[in-house]
Amino acid sequence: MTENTEPIISLKNLTMQYSEKHVLNGIDLDVHKGQIIGYIGPNGAGKSTTLKIILGLVDGYGGKVEVFGEDILTGNHAYKKKIGYVPENAEIYDNLTACEYLTFVGELYGLDAEEAEQKAENLMQAFEMADVFHARISSFSKGMKQKVLITSSLLHDPDLIFLDEPLSGLDANSVMIMKDILEELAKRGKTIFYSSHIMDVVEKISNRIVLIADGQIRADGSFEELQVESKEGSLENIFNQLTGFDEHREKAEQFVKIITNESVREQVTENVRDGKSVGDENE
Repeated sequence: MTENTEPIISLKNLTMQYSEKHVLNGIDLDVHKGQIIGYIGPNGAGKSTTLKIILGLVDGYGGKVEVFGEDILTGNHAYKKKIGYVPENAEIYDNLTACEYLTFVGELYGLDAEEAEQKAENLMQAFEMADVFHARISSFSKGMKQKVLITSSLLHDPDLIFLDEPLSGLDANSVMIMKDILEELAKRGKTIFYSSHIMDVVEKISNRIVLIADGQIRADGSFEELQVESKEGSLENIFNQLTGFDEHREKAEQFVKIITNESVREQVTENVRDGKSVGDENE
């Protein structure tokens, strides 16, 4: 996939190692303006590590990382003001009200307090949370807290948005709203780096999908391009094919058999057939 414009993110031979474990093994990736990148892979593949390195939250990596054309090691940190981030597991000041928290975040990004509060209230109203804008976050459900986090990441109108499992806890209506938000932001030239395990959502919203496994890129292209290459119908099937995970049905059946005691009954039947008593295996 080639673009004529300078990439918003450029990763060159990105490597990362924790103790003896190699998490990233030479990632080369250019991300361009207006793209919605679906960044997927198995647990431990290096998805969150990649995001944290780009965000400047993790050091000790190898290779080169450029954001907005600047090397994040040698440039200044002004680029972070143009970034929005929803982490997978976020800490939030839940003793504050939504109004207090969002106004505080807005001020950190350079908005004045009045502008931040008004903008936050309007965004919360769009998320159908205007009635709890002045309530303490500690009283919110998981989904409501997630809406506050999403709002805080977009409040300052960032050019580059990182979303790590952003739909966690959201109800069906909010998921649809969020998908439309991302599409509208991309139309306005925002670049979105979206990491998730929910394949059907990634399939629907991403105009480019990057799949990593064992710290390396295994596939990179639109969903339609990946379909042609792999000859699979759904992103889930493409994922399973490229990561070599083809035991999901077998493992699911085994799990259910244990729950319903079918495996125990099958073992008893087998023992009877072989002429063993139930307690023979424990002797």
